[in-house]
Amino acid sequence: MIMDERLEFADATALDTSGTDTDLIGDVIDLGSTTSDIGNGQPIYLVIQVDTAVTSGGAATVDFKLLSDAAAAIAVDGTATQHFASGPVAKATLIAGYTAAVVALPIGTYERYLGVATTTATAALTAGKINAFLTYDPVGWTALPDAVN
Repeated sequence: MIMDERLEFADATALDTSGTDTDLIGDVIDLGSTTSDIGNGQPIYLVIQVDTAVTSGGAATVDFKLLSDAAAAIAVDGTATQHFASGPVAKATLIAGYTAAVVALPIGTYERYLGVATTTATAALTAGKINAFLTYDPVGWTALPDAVN
């Protein structure tokens, strides 16, 4: 699979460890003014995978979300348009290599800016990194250590 740097939200990007809240993770993709057909007639997939195991002093959960908004600083207060949510995933499940999502983007109209957010609940995280990106072909993708892939 060929990956496009401009379709990447996170590349071994650290999750927020400041508390239990919702945070925008990594980069935002500017869809421009044409936001009704992101895949140009083809299904396009969101892939989210754990790069470094998620840890917490308590029983933390993480909910991964795909959001779009009219502003580049995508709102995490519930006013942005939510297109996907994984639901809460327990920290014990979020080990290195775990795939949190491989989902075709829903058909519909997106706001101009697209980003990935996480909602941490129950307890703050102490560590963890993810990879998140869009691709036409998620089947053959595997995370490998730096300088190997």
